[in-house]
Formats: sequence, C-alpha cells, structure tokens
Amino acid sequence: MESFAHIKDGLFPAVCSLDCPDQCGLLIHKQDGKIVKIDGDPAHPVTKGSICNKVRNMGARLYDEKRLKTPLKRVGPKGEGTFVPISWQEAIESICNNWKNLIAKQGPESILPYSFYGNMGKIHSEGMDRRFFYRLGASQLERTICSDAGSEGYRYTMGGSFGTDPEEMTETKLFIFWGINAASTNMHQVMIAQKARKRGAKLIVIDVHKNQTGRMADWFIPIIPGTDAALALGIMHILYNENLVDRAFLKKHTVGYEELEHHVKQYEPEVVSGITGISVEDIYKLARLYGATSPSMIRIGNGLQHHDNGGMIVRTISCLPALTGQWLLNGGGAIKSNSAYLNYNTRALQRPDLQRKPTRSINMIQLGQALMEKDNPIYSLFVYGSNPAVVAPNSSKVREGLMREDLFVVVHDLFLTETAAYADIVLPATSSFENRDIYTSYWHHYLHLQEPVIPPYGESKSNADVFRLLAEAMGFDEEAFKDSDEDMIRQAISNVSNPYFPDVTLEELQDKRFVKARDPQSRLQRLNTPSGKIELYSHKMALDGHPPLPTHIPLKEEHSDYPFLFVPGPNHNFLNSTFSHDEKHVRLEKAPQLFIHEEDALRLGIENGDWVRIWNDRGECELPASVGDQVLPGVLVTQGLWADAPGAKRLVNSLTPDREADMGGGAVFFSGKVNAEKLVVVSK
Repeated sequence: MESFAHIKDGLFPAVCSLDCPDQCGLLIHKQDGKIVKIDGDPAHPVTKGSICNKVRNMGARLYDEKRLKTPLKRVGPKGEGTFVPISWQEAIESICNNWKNLIAKQGPESILPYSFYGNMGKIHSEGMDRRFFYRLGASQLERTICSDAGSEGYRYTMGGSFGTDPEEMTETKLFIFWGINAASTNMHQVMIAQKARKRGAKLIVIDVHKNQTGRMADWFIPIIPGTDAALALGIMHILYNENLVDRAFLKKHTVGYEELEHHVKQYEPEVVSGITGISVEDIYKLARLYGATSPSMIRIGNGLQHHDNGGMIVRTISCLPALTGQWLLNGGGAIKSNSAYLNYNTRALQRPDLQRKPTRSINMIQLGQALMEKDNPIYSLFVYGSNPAVVAPNSSKVREGLMREDLFVVVHDLFLTETAAYADIVLPATSSFENRDIYTSYWHHYLHLQEPVIPPYGESKSNADVFRLLAEAMGFDEEAFKDSDEDMIRQAISNVSNPYFPDVTLEELQDKRFVKARDPQSRLQRLNTPSGKIELYSHKMALDGHPPLPTHIPLKEEHSDYPFLFVPGPNHNFLNSTFSHDEKHVRLEKAPQLFIHEEDALRLGIENGDWVRIWNDRGECELPASVGDQVLPGVLVTQGLWADAPGAKRLVNSLTPDREADMGGGAVFFSGKVNAEKLVVVSK
C-alpha cells in the first residue's frame, strides 16, 4: 500500500476528516517531514480548491505542544487532570485487567463505548472498534446525537437520504437555506449559491438567528424556534389554493397528495403567522415565490431536527419539492443529506456477527442518566472521537457521572480534553493525516481515499490499532481482529448492495483518490418507501405512532418560570468542541456572546456588552450580551462550544435537555428554555 509518511518533502493529496458535509479535497505541503501548509485541491470537482480556516490552520493543531505523546495514568483526584506518563504495555494491561475483573463480577454490559465522528474516516470511526465491542459483549451505544431525528423524518417522505446533486446547482434559480448557518457549516453550498446569484438566482434564509448566512441573504426570514413545520404547511396551503402545484408530477410520483390538499386547508396564513411570528404578507410572498420559481432547492439544516418535533419538521419540509415537481429538474429538489448514495458494506466492516448474544443499548444523548443509574450501572466508559463532558446534553449531569470513583474511564484522543480530565487512562490518538482510511461525504456524491501523509505523532496510535491491541490482550483470536486497514477498506467497498455505490477497487481509489456515486439522477425510480413513491401520506408513520400527514406539533412545555427559548448554535471557527482549545481559532472567534432582542434587553435592563446570567434547573451560564434584532423577542442564541476556563461559566450544554426528539432518539439541543437576568459584577 502506498504511504507518503516516509517522504520528507513534497505535495500530497488528502481529504478533510472533519464532521462537515463539504468533505474537501486537500493538498498537503511537507518540508523536512512535517506539514507546513494545507491547501484545497483545485482538481476536486465540488470543493475546487477552497477550504475553511478550520482546515487551513490544522497544521498548528497537529504540532501543538499540548498534543498527547504518550499514554497517561491518573494520579490525582478525578477532574483535576493530573497524570503521569506510562507505557503502552502498562496502559493496555491496566485496561484489560480492569475489564476482565468487571466482566467476572458485573458482566460485560457494565462496559460502555462512547464515540462519535471526531474523525469521519470509516475504518477508524466504525471498524475495529465496533468489532471489538460486539465481541466483548459490551453495552451498545445509540449514536443519535447529530442527525437521526431528521434522517428518519426525511426517510418517511423520500425513503432515504437522497437529495439534489451539488454539481447540478448551476441551474438552480432559488435557494432556500432553512435552519442552516451554511457560511459556517457548509461553505461550498454558499459558494455555489453565490455563483448562481450572479446569474440572477435568489437566496432566502429562514432561521432563528440572523447569523453570517442570514446577513448575506437576499431575504432573511426570522422564525420562532420549533415552528418550521407550520410555515411549510402554510406554504402548502397557498400552493394548493392558488394552483401552484404540479398535479401531473404529484399523480405520477407521489402518494397522498389529495389527502394532503384537504389536510393543509387548516393551515391558513393567519393561523401560521400566529404560530411562527412571520407576517401573513411574508408567508404569501414566500409561497408564491417558491411556487413560481424553478428549479428551486431547499437546503434543510441540522438545526431544525434538534427540537422535540425535529423529525416532523424535516418530514414536512421534505414534502415541498414534490408539490412543485422540483425533483425532475436539474438543480431542483432538496438536501437533508446525500449519504444514502454512498452507503457501503457496513456489516462487513463492523461485523455485528461477532456479538454472541443481544445486549442493552444506551442512547448517547442520555449519558448523564446512564452514568447515574443505580440499577445495572455502567462501571467503565471508553471514549473516543468525542468529548461528552462538553458536547453531550445536560452536561452537568454527565460530569457528575464522570466523577464517580467506581467508574473506570479510558479516553483515546489527541488532547487532554475536558472528558479526558476525568479519565483513569488516557491514550494518545493519531490524526487523520497519520491514518489510511476512506471517507464518504453526506452532501456531495464522492468517495475518498486518505493515505498516511505523516508518521504517527509521538507514541500515538490509531483507533484501529488500539482495538487490535485490546483484542489481543483480551484473548480474542478471531481473524476479524487481524485484518489490516487495507483489508477493512476492501471489505467495506466490496459486495455492496447499494445500487449507487461506485464499482471500485482499492487500487482504483489509490489511482483516482475520489470517485463519484453511480447514477444519482435515477433516485425517483428507486425510492425505498413502501409505495416506491414520494410519500406525502405515510401509512408507515401511522404504524410507528406518528401522524401520517405532515403536521405542526408544538414543542414540549418546560418550567413556566423559564420564559426564553434557548438555541446554542454552532460558531464559525470551531466544530463542536474541536478547535475550541486552539489559540488561533479562539482569537478568530474572539469570545462567546448571548444574542438577545432589544425589547427583552430593555425590559431586563441589559445593555450591549453587559454580562447576563441564564439558567434553568439543569445549570447556568454567564455570557456577555449582544443586543439587537438578530433574534426574535423571547429567543436567546449562543454560538459555539467553548472550552473550560478558570472562573468561566460558559458550558451551554449544561442548560440543554437530554430528552429524545420525536423520531430516531435524536437530541433536542434547541428545545430548552431558560430564564435570564443582568449580572451585577462586583468590583474587587
């Protein structure tokens, strides 16, 4: 297998590993064996050489003096982060001896893996680790924190994560960015829209916060959080009423269009205006513009699904393109995710057959509850590719659980994160540029190969290598634990049942570096819904306990003393907690802010820059106010997950609920409520 790690100087192909839809092609500059510059690859057909600041400055992160070089063992109190270096042999022996004792006394389900996609490489995020924990018989983790609610809602309508091809969007005349700060989280989608605008296309942004994306729109529409389904239904009401629907398309490609027409009569614009905070005039204007403009494309954002009703919101919005026949037009339709085009052979990679008997599963958004459970408790946690002390909802409860003296915690990471501070053993992890892996975008349609560009940093090891060592030490002798990274890549891309997955070998990937999914335009002929058509009415939803037609369902009521809806969105320079410890990225982002409407600020005596305390029964934060009209009255917004700092109270996920969304067990980060008051700062 080809590797560039041993070559001292030159320019080498790579791919961005971040949990981002763009998944950019990269070019890595090396000098004296080190990465000195990261550029975009102009040969990539979608990202075309443009990259964000996060990746452009990744080199500093790779060689940060705070990066872990050796395994560590805790010697101080939990949470203090006091460790001493140990050897890999001691680390592996310590972990396995602890687990063997736990299995003998408490059973293997007392052990829980906790991971997500800090590195989007398939081999190192869901390969050898899955094999190991299946074979161990550990509790299984439901990895629902990001997109499961919306994906399930979209699936009810479209049968899977199929959307518009970004390469077709040169034809798009109307872009609607709905619940997505694309300038910060999907920059190439913005670049495509900006190019189209020069040819006369329009960009509408619908969101709860006039963020960087909202400020660049032709028309920004502020909306009350969690009411997006009502707006979509109001649009449908007008489309049907004013004969702006494509009835020929509806008859041929959908089921339930007649039932939907009757159903949306109740969503009159006056009713919808009262729910959403959008004027009747603007609802008519939006519906008529959408009904009269083709091709139009709706970019359905991640934020929408992080509500109690998030699955239904995405389900409802995903019906709109069918009403006007957009799916037959180049550049028309919608994107929630395009991941279904590149679904690979997950069974061959993850090997669920290694599990000897079914085990319990635990939803990752309820980690705090799981760690504090008295019956059948978790006694060991293995964390990798995630930082739950910051990113998990109700994070004060998560930290309370991590403080348990009887909880044996192992963290595998590049840095001593907030979660690692609670660990008993910390293992140094390689970066993506030190690994061999494959990547599949969930926005565009390309499969990528990454070869090692630099050697492992210090004594760091990849995720796959760590689990090979653990399997050997636990006495697992199955051949699955002897597979190399190359073996696992071949297994993942072979015998794939997905008709869109490219017929490609590892050797071809080495030659081409990226290949496109097959025949994505045939999606309407292959919809994996029960009817084989776009389902505006879904019998399956009824069987699953949901309304079969798109419906506005209000958010769950929280404590009446908490009058503000609280939305902790992403910022521009971090990706969840990644980069929040990097000095350069922190300087670029400057400081956290609490966006508050000027009417609310006036009522509470808050001026711009004042410190504000926000709280609920889960926790509290103290943040400086940004007063204006960026949010609607009754809404508070923050941006970014900021690293812990002495004396700071900015752990926004200490305020977020850990209940499940309506579908998929998804998180409801944006459906929490808080109270607020001006913080009186006493001079010392």
